[in-house]
Amino acid sequence: MKIKKTLYSILDLALVSKNHTLKQTYNNALELAQKAETFGYTRYWLAEHHNSSNIGSTATSVLIGYVAQGTSTIRIGSGGIMLPNHSPLIIAEQFGTLGSLYPNRIDLGLGRAPGTDRETAQAIRSDFMHAAQLFPSELEKIQQYFSVDNATSKVRATVAEGVEVPIFVLGSSTDSAHLAAKKGLPYAFASHFATTHLHEALSIYRRDFKPSKELQQPYTIAGVNIIIADTDEEARRLSTSLIRMIVGLFTGKRDAVQPPTEMTTDLEQVLKNPQVHQMLKYSFIGSKATVKAQVKAFIEHTQVDELIAVTNIYDIKDRVHSYKLFAEIMEELN
Repeated sequence: MKIKKTLYSILDLALVSKNHTLKQTYNNALELAQKAETFGYTRYWLAEHHNSSNIGSTATSVLIGYVAQGTSTIRIGSGGIMLPNHSPLIIAEQFGTLGSLYPNRIDLGLGRAPGTDRETAQAIRSDFMHAAQLFPSELEKIQQYFSVDNATSKVRATVAEGVEVPIFVLGSSTDSAHLAAKKGLPYAFASHFATTHLHEALSIYRRDFKPSKELQQPYTIAGVNIIIADTDEEARRLSTSLIRMIVGLFTGKRDAVQPPTEMTTDLEQVLKNPQVHQMLKYSFIGSKATVKAQVKAFIEHTQVDELIAVTNIYDIKDRVHSYKLFAEIMEELN
């Protein structure tokens, strides 16, 4: 018996499709967020990644501002900012500014991964590994910069003090679950690609959660891959772009998102690869009826408060249609 409403949101990488300019990519991100607003989505998050020719969300806070300017009610945020890449002071200033420009609409999701390869992480910040180990204390610094109590400190993010920007802990392992629980912050798990520890992490977070002034009860978000079309066959065809992306990820050949093709024997073999199969465990691909059954089972099994959907589809029209059908599913399930 369902007793609570499950919110639904979007996680986007501003993927660059073949034969699309960056300007088109950013316009498509804005169009998706605008459509999502009319479909009833709670939030639209952009993820920080670097040195990937198929990902446009590298300057994450800048792109958040662009999307927020073109929307009016949906929450816009980071899923996430990779904190070891940055100074906590600068992130507080950036998101404090965003929070003042777009009141009660900006989220700050924080992760500790580099969002890139080792060489690029070193180029971003030479002491990245040390900074990653300091993630809990760096997160506390951001909280302090947003606090009105910081007004008496020598180092201040004056544009952030007292500004309402909720902080979310992002994770793909059990370490993040312990931190989110200890800090009493909402917890978003990257189960759209890191599937192994989802249930253990959720269990740890709920068991160890300590209420805070930010949050009285545990709040969980889980990432899922969603590709919905009018038929199962069409959804499978659209998913070939995602499969080729994953092949590029494993082979180090990250190219622009390729147009979909008919499903081939070779691509079906890729899906059977144990690593790929595990990575796509929480990928729901098919018609509305097919995906609805899968999503219902996932929600019942995990009891998460919110789903954040990743839809890696080549064409913006197909992406918007998929997100529209997913919104219909969620409304029907609620």
